[in-house]
Amino acid sequence: MAEDSDDGPLRTVTAAAEIALDIRAPAWARALPDAEAICERAVEAAYAAAALPANMAAGLPAYVAAGLPAGEISLVLADDAFIRTLNRDHRGQDSATDVLSFPQLDDRHKGEAMAGPVLLGDVVVAYETAARDAQAAGVTLAHHLAHLVIHGVLHLAGHDHEDEREAEVMEALERGALARLGIADPYAAAIRAAE
Repeated sequence: MAEDSDDGPLRTVTAAAEIALDIRAPAWARALPDAEAICERAVEAAYAAAALPANMAAGLPAYVAAGLPAGEISLVLADDAFIRTLNRDHRGQDSATDVLSFPQLDDRHKGEAMAGPVLLGDVVVAYETAARDAQAAGVTLAHHLAHLVIHGVLHLAGHDHEDEREAEVMEALERGALARLGIADPYAAAIRAAE
């Protein structure tokens, strides 16, 4: 159920999380009038996928293996200039990127039971880079946005792709979440190209 607010982002409460959606770049609304619904479904799919089977959870921090607790996620649909500033200021990389995540949960929460709603973090997606990448991959912008939101939410859950094992786990979760939405495996073409 969405609530419009003149004072800030659109707030939606789903079965998975409370989502604060801030569409900062008008290009998103023009290209995807249903961006809110796409983001809601992507968050729900990421939540469903984040609960790991025991064989995938082995060796991961408890807060990662447990999946996402009930909480609030801030989603910002921005432009390249906005995300470039964030990327420069927070990661030391003066360039635009498709998605950035700023998790609030980290190793300090290892083994903690998460009682009640918590602020899980922020996910920011850049329009120009996402649109360019979707076109290059031959996928719709709607499908690519769903993938980027899922990817970002999985980062909020503590997943990463810094090493091969982490990347395999995260990509498997992304595939599962996307399959729930009826979206084809975005990694299949890259796998075929590498063979």
